[in-house]
Parts: sequence; C-alpha cells; structure tokens
Amino acid sequence: MTMRPAYFRRLWITLALTAAGFAQAQPSAAPAREPVFATVGQRTITVAEYRQALAVATRKKYYHAKPPEAELAAFQREVGDDLVNRVLLLEEAKRRGIRPDRERIDAALAGYEARYKGSRNWESNRERMLAAVAQQLEADSVLERLERQVKAVREPSEREARAYYEQHKELFVEPEQVKLGVILLKVDPSSPQAAWNAAHEEARRIHKRLAAGADFAELAKLHSGDLSAGRGGDMGYVHRGMLPEAVHAVVDKLAPGAISTPVQVLEGVAILRLDDRKLARQRSFDEVRERAGDLWQRAEADAAWKSLIAELRKRTTIRVDESHFAQPPGAAAKGRAG
Repeated sequence: MTMRPAYFRRLWITLALTAAGFAQAQPSAAPAREPVFATVGQRTITVAEYRQALAVATRKKYYHAKPPEAELAAFQREVGDDLVNRVLLLEEAKRRGIRPDRERIDAALAGYEARYKGSRNWESNRERMLAAVAQQLEADSVLERLERQVKAVREPSEREARAYYEQHKELFVEPEQVKLGVILLKVDPSSPQAAWNAAHEEARRIHKRLAAGADFAELAKLHSGDLSAGRGGDMGYVHRGMLPEAVHAVVDKLAPGAISTPVQVLEGVAILRLDDRKLARQRSFDEVRERAGDLWQRAEADAAWKSLIAELRKRTTIRVDESHFAQPPGAAAKGRAG
C-alpha cells in the first residue's frame, strides 16, 4: 500500500515552512502583529506561512510557476486546506501518543550536516537551522506514522473482493491488442522540410513495391530505422495507448494483413502492417482476484483517511480568511449581474 502522494504533500509544506526563515516547526500561535490566514481550534496559521506554502506548491505543480487563471481559486483553496489538515492531523497524532521515528530523523539530520558542511551560511546559523529542520522532520514523521496506522486495513474477504470486482468491472478489462509490423524511415524532428519530403517520397516508392507483392520483412530489414528492423519490422502485440493516437487512427481502419499508406509520426514516416487484432476482453474474477483485493484494500484505506480528516474538521472550529483566495471563474460576473 503506497502512501507517497500524501507524503509529498506534507513534504512541500515542510519545504515551505522551513524556507520561511526556518521559522516555526508547524502552524502555531502567531504574534498579534502577524496577519492570520486561519485559526484551527487554538492554533493559527499566518498569512506568511500560507503564502510560502502556496509559492512552493505552485513551483512544484506548474512548469511556469503560475497556475492557469481558471484553476487558481481551486488551487489556492487546496493549499489552504492542506495547511489546515496538517494542524488537525498533528493534534490527532499527539492525542494518540504517536512518537516520531527518532532513528530516521537522526539519519536525515546527519545528511544535512554532511551536505552543507563547509558552507559559511550553514556554520553561522547551524544550531537554529538544525532545530527548525528537526521539528519539521518530527512532525512529518508522526504524520506518516498516523497515516500508516489509519490506513492499516485488513485484507478483504472473498465476498468483498468479488463485490468490488462486480462494481468496478471497467478496471479489469484487458485492452485491445494489435500485432504490428513497421517500416520506419527516420527523420530528425528538427530536420528541414526537404528531409521530410524526401522521406515521404521514399515511403511512397516502398509502398508501391509492397502493393506489387514485395516482402514486407525484407524491405523492413533494408530500409527501416526502427529497433524492430532486425525482426523484419515485427513489433509484436501492443496495447492502445502504447502508440501515438494518430497511428492507432490509421491501424483502426486496417483489416488483418493490410498495409497502410505512409503516415508521418514524430520519428519520421512509417508504413504499418496489421498482422492480428485481439479485441478488448473482460477478465474474469478468478483471473484478477488478487488485484481486486488490493484495489479494495486501497479504496478502504483512502476512505478511512478521508473520513478521519472529515471528522477532525467537523469537530474543530476552523476560520479561514478567504480574502486570500481568488474568486472562482465567473463569480465576479455573477455578482455584477445580481
């Protein structure tokens, strides 16, 4: 059972909080002079902590470090929710008496020491930085242990696994497979148009020879730049999605044994032959019993985690200053229209 997605959400929050001057280990009571983003029970999250978390999450998720306008409002709320959930979950871990993994934390701190040893900035701020990082690592450790504890779901019974299979049959479909042969005339994508024109012309000549009865495998060995050339162009069976959609669009129109006209792909110009087609097949429960059980267990674990967070939010007074969120798309227009 994997817990990496939740771990990495905690990780970017950790990076955000440590980047903010190695301030506090987690959202906590803020001095009155610091603007407050949210209060969670008796604890506070400052605007600075929220903004830093938002900046780190933005750099992590968006290539140009700027969310699309249509996604901005929802993304800001997601970051705010993660910070609130962090406070709630840390309190719950404390209530349950969960302790951090001391050995793992010490090893991580030793890694920091080794990595930054000799850095003038590190040496002058070492004690303060180590203390802040240690607090962050401890918080992440107890959160990870809490999540593991909550998600420790028993294995399903035969009846439960079968019921999951019946309710999610689309997850157990073996996709269509096609057995293909290919002759690929390779062209570097950055080549001038003249190179592409030459490849298309050569492909038309090869296609004409194939239509006249030439052996596909022999021509593939002579002309193809694909890795399958040594096997006479035999690519074996491939699933939909393993090839570009444009190629599948061509293959979909072929009958077994038929050869396509030349088609341009990213790597050059290709001629395809459909050797066989295996239609999509619903796999039986007996074939996928183990996978159905694993997916049931994962779904139950995720539900248990979400249920815990929902319960914590329900029984805790939470106030968020929503002025820090952008308006959802269309909200401003609706307000003016009203």
